[in-house]
Amino acid sequence: MNGPILVLGAGGMLATSLAQRDSAALDDSAWTFLSQSDLDLTDAASVAAALERLGPRWVINAAGYTNVDGAESAVDEAFAVNARAVGDLARLCAKRSITLVHYSTDYVFGGRSDRPWREDDPTDPVNAYGRSKLAGEIALRDSGVEHLLIRTSWLYAAHGRNFVRTIRDRLLSGRALRVVSDQRGRPSSADDLAAMTIDLVDRGVRGTIHVANEGETTWFEFATAIRDACAPGGVVEPCATNEYPTPARRPACSTLDLSRLRACLGSPPRHWRDALADVIDRLEQTSGGSG
Repeated sequence: MNGPILVLGAGGMLATSLAQRDSAALDDSAWTFLSQSDLDLTDAASVAAALERLGPRWVINAAGYTNVDGAESAVDEAFAVNARAVGDLARLCAKRSITLVHYSTDYVFGGRSDRPWREDDPTDPVNAYGRSKLAGEIALRDSGVEHLLIRTSWLYAAHGRNFVRTIRDRLLSGRALRVVSDQRGRPSSADDLAAMTIDLVDRGVRGTIHVANEGETTWFEFATAIRDACAPGGVVEPCATNEYPTPARRPACSTLDLSRLRACLGSPPRHWRDALADVIDRLEQTSGGSG
C-alpha cells in the first residue's frame, strides 16, 4: 500500500494487528491511526475535517460496534456506528477519490445452509448486530466509493477481548466450561487478517470478499483446541445452543466460502489451528503467562 493511509479504530483488535504488521516491508510514516477518542465516526463533519487535514489515499475502517449481545438493547448505537457512520464515511471518501477498506461479518447470513456462504449469497441476519453490519454494507455500496469490503468471522488475537483469551484465562483459573457445539464457522486470526488485507489491496482486489483462516470448526472444538494448547487438564464440555441462551441469536452455520480469497491470493490462507498456535505462543510469552 502506498500511503498516506488512515486507519480508524486504533486500539481495537484489528487495528492493533495492523499497527504491528511487518514494518520492514511497509513505510510506517505513511500510516496514521485514530481511535474513537481521536475521531467520533458518528460526527460526519469531524470525519470530513480529518480527511481534509490528513489527505489519505486509503482509509481502513477497523472501527465498529462489535458487542453482539449488547446490540440487542443498543440498536440505535449499533446502527449509528455500523451503518450510518459507514455511509457517511463512504460518501466522504468517494468525494475525495479515497479507496475505502471496510470490514463486515459472517453474521449477515441467516445460518441455514448446507455449504459455506459465498459472497453473493442472499443475506438474512438473525440478530441486531448482523442487521447493523448489513446496513453498513448497503450504504457502502450505494455510495459509489472505490472499496474493498471484507467479511470475516470469529476474530481473535493475543491482544484485546476475544474468545481465545477468555477461554484460556478461564481454564487457567480452574473453571470448567460449557461451550456450544452446534454453531459452525471459521476462526480468524487478526494478525493474518491484517496481513491478507494489505496483500489483497496491493493486488488490486475490490468489491466484496470473504477473508478468514482455512478450516471449519465449532465453538466447542475451538475451545478444546485452546485447552489442549494451554491447559491440558482443563474441562470443556459441549452443550447445545438452546442450553446456553444469549440475548442475541447466533446463526447455526456462518462458515464463509473462501474460494475467491484462494483465487486472489494464489494459495489457501493458513489453517486456523496453525494461526491459533502462534497466538497461544505469544500469550505464553507475556508477563506471568496471564495474557
